[in-house]
Amino acid sequence: MTDTPYLLVDDAVLRRNIATLAARAAASGLQVRPHAKTHKCAQVAARQLDPGPGLDGAVGFTVATIGEAEAFADAGFTDLFIAYPLWLTESTAARLRSLSQRTALRLAVDSAAGAQRMAELLGDAPAQVLVEVDSGMRRSGAAPDDAGAVAAAAVAAGLSVIGVFTFPGHGYGPGSARADAARQESVALAAAADSLRRTGIEPTVISGGSTPTIAFADAGVLTEIRPGVYPFHDAQQLELGSCTGDHIALVAVATVIRASSSPGEGRRLVLDAGSKTLGADRPAWASGFGRLLDHPDARIVALSEHHAVVEFPPAEFPPVEFPAGAKDVPALGDRVRVVPNHVCSAVNLADELLAETAGGVEHWPIIARGANH
Repeated sequence: MTDTPYLLVDDAVLRRNIATLAARAAASGLQVRPHAKTHKCAQVAARQLDPGPGLDGAVGFTVATIGEAEAFADAGFTDLFIAYPLWLTESTAARLRSLSQRTALRLAVDSAAGAQRMAELLGDAPAQVLVEVDSGMRRSGAAPDDAGAVAAAAVAAGLSVIGVFTFPGHGYGPGSARADAARQESVALAAAADSLRRTGIEPTVISGGSTPTIAFADAGVLTEIRPGVYPFHDAQQLELGSCTGDHIALVAVATVIRASSSPGEGRRLVLDAGSKTLGADRPAWASGFGRLLDHPDARIVALSEHHAVVEFPPAEFPPVEFPAGAKDVPALGDRVRVVPNHVCSAVNLADELLAETAGGVEHWPIIARGANH
């Protein structure tokens, strides 16, 4: 038996999530370019390329860093988009030139200065470029109406511009945030595409999407979506209503190292999985630092590096929908399945995933572990 804590993948649920997204995208006429920063794992990427009979696989992968791109190129993946407006140096440009010889490479710019620097340092390396626009998250990205000017500067500098993209990350919020962000994404991308056309550049790729917003993606504007979390899902997606407990494909397995109770306060547990296993993300709207998959009323109310404090029940938060058959409150020494708030952070802290497959338990390396630059 594997010592806790560790990350465990249910391969059947993983495959079902991937197939469901592939079918939804096909029905909408959208291509899927998943964000591999979530799983950082060749086995998951292979399943995204081949989601099942009759389904179109991913057209390529999105990554966040040059290091992630190098890891997936080393693993044999040959169509990669670094969806980040890089400010190149001599060393990063050399890495990109090397990558461009091994994989079809897409890069991002969001300013004329960034595009000019990219062109100067990349030279004649084969790469395509997309202009990033801000659709409401207020992070990176040009204003949609300025996308044409950025694209024109990139073309003048010698780059091949093929389209525009955005990330509707402000869709990570309660209430109508998911639908609102998707609408803003559509408006921003349509304006950006028109801005390119006014400069004589036809955008063949109009890219957006995140796991919370894909249910509302505007297929009349977008040509592709880049969700990341959907193969696994996580506690954030549960609370946003993007999934139910039946869609959770990754958990952290932890052991109860302390169990206590007191009159009027309910049961309290301490687990051996803390922030160094689960990650420390907790948005303001989240009801805790994670969830227990088999105990819908429980909340992780405190997190240390190697401890998670769980309380039953939290009076002010209603349970979300979980699979039937929730279990009794765990006792000292029991193992529990913890759903991290943000699965991307949890995976980045692990060296490998244990996967329950039809052929038995497999060890899947996190090939882009710590590839943060």
